[in-house]
Amino acid sequence: MQRKWIAPAEALARIVARFDRALAAPTAAYEPFVAAGHVVGWLTPERAQRLARWPQLFRPSDRALELAPSLDTPEARANALVPVARTLAAEGALTAWRDERYAVAASPGEKPLFELERAAARYFGIHTFAAHANGLTADEDRWRMWVARRSPVKAIDPGLLDNLVGGGIAAGSDAAVTLVKEAWEEAGITETLSRRAQAAGSVDICRATSDGLQRETIYVYDLWLPADFALANQDGEAVEHRLYAPEDVLEVLASDDITADASLVIVDFLIRRGHIAPADPSFAALDALRRRSALNPPREQLKPL
Repeated sequence: MQRKWIAPAEALARIVARFDRALAAPTAAYEPFVAAGHVVGWLTPERAQRLARWPQLFRPSDRALELAPSLDTPEARANALVPVARTLAAEGALTAWRDERYAVAASPGEKPLFELERAAARYFGIHTFAAHANGLTADEDRWRMWVARRSPVKAIDPGLLDNLVGGGIAAGSDAAVTLVKEAWEEAGITETLSRRAQAAGSVDICRATSDGLQRETIYVYDLWLPADFALANQDGEAVEHRLYAPEDVLEVLASDDITADASLVIVDFLIRRGHIAPADPSFAALDALRRRSALNPPREQLKPL
């Protein structure tokens, strides 16, 4: 019986060093963004001050920035935020406009309080959700992993390597539906095949980015593909696909040529499948990264309510 492949300690140490940069916890101060009495986002003081210049929509205080209580329905809140997001986009404060909305709720699984243009999600520091799949072939002990190269014109992380399948979960959708949709668009994987993906839990990201605070829960899947399957991008968002041996995957993870999100999803795969030894000095650091809460920035960075 073939022995399970175990990642070398030296390579894991380099990955931890890279993750310390790419997935570092936020260090700036953040103010709560409140809607209908619930904290739904986190804002830097500068962003809170910019939003306060819409006094009919936002009420600043020494404790939080509150969406006006007069906006008392999900539709009213969503409609009021459209021109705000449009203005911020025109000012260059957001990434490229997506014309797609994220649902914003008091906590996961609850009824949305409003919907917000996807490009504004990080600006407001809302909790977002995504579905990603590790594309795999061969067997579980000596697998190969498919990695995609993002288009150089993508709004976020242009030109970087990424999971074979991945995408944000839009309002009204869910992880399974998103996975099927993205699998076809990004790799030409049929619904029949993509529905065989194995759900493997989730990982969380909470980090500062140039366009705001990324607080995201990624639902993770493993998708085992036939060895002769021909990948074919359908929407222009991936420009190539590469098949990597485990050792090459480690080299990619230690580089700056792959997105932070994909890096965390792949490390989660390595831990779950027993390819990182629990006794390895890097194990605890990598395990902790995949368990970091996406709900809030570090406690010491928050302005108390």
